[in-house]
Amino acid sequence: MQNKQFGYARVSSTHQNTDRQIDALLEYGIPERDIIIDHQSGKDFNRKGFLSLKENILRTGDTLVVKELDRLGRNKQMVKSELEYFKAHGIRVKILNVPTTLIDMEGQTWIMDMVSNILIEVMASIAEEERVKNHQRQAEGIAAARSRGVKLGRPNVKKPENYENIMQRVTSGEITAVQAMKLMGIHKTTFYKLKKLYWNA
Repeated sequence: MQNKQFGYARVSSTHQNTDRQIDALLEYGIPERDIIIDHQSGKDFNRKGFLSLKENILRTGDTLVVKELDRLGRNKQMVKSELEYFKAHGIRVKILNVPTTLIDMEGQTWIMDMVSNILIEVMASIAEEERVKNHQRQAEGIAAARSRGVKLGRPNVKKPENYENIMQRVTSGEITAVQAMKLMGIHKTTFYKLKKLYWNA
């Protein structure tokens, strides 16, 4: 069976765009059908696409290609552990922004492995440090906002002016909950939040 190359792209949420990563993988020569995508945080490897690659798709002799090292993950020790797993299973990992991982050098692979390992160590450390800094900046921003009296989180649900009157009619069986929602101009989720907060009748 012919060895294959697969691409992997990841963003942290469904609101983020994978186009930049996919374009780079396509340009490298990975067919679109062989690119696996996750919309999930890089804090761990419990991701549907990544697990499918490891458990069902990649075979000994195959190659996994990612645009950047932190697309695999942002925890340095975990990333190194995954790279060691792939190496132990005869799966090559190519990282497009680590050029030494792309070079084929028959008979001198140990040299390229050594250089790549050094680069990966440095880049993984940078990615992890950046993640820690982002969390620290976020925490500092929240603390500063709170000290200024800024209220964070979702705003409290506001009761419609006719809430008590409408809910009395619901309780008495005069109208249904759906009719009450329409009369108050609120959605189902809001209706039940308000009911939980304000109506125990």
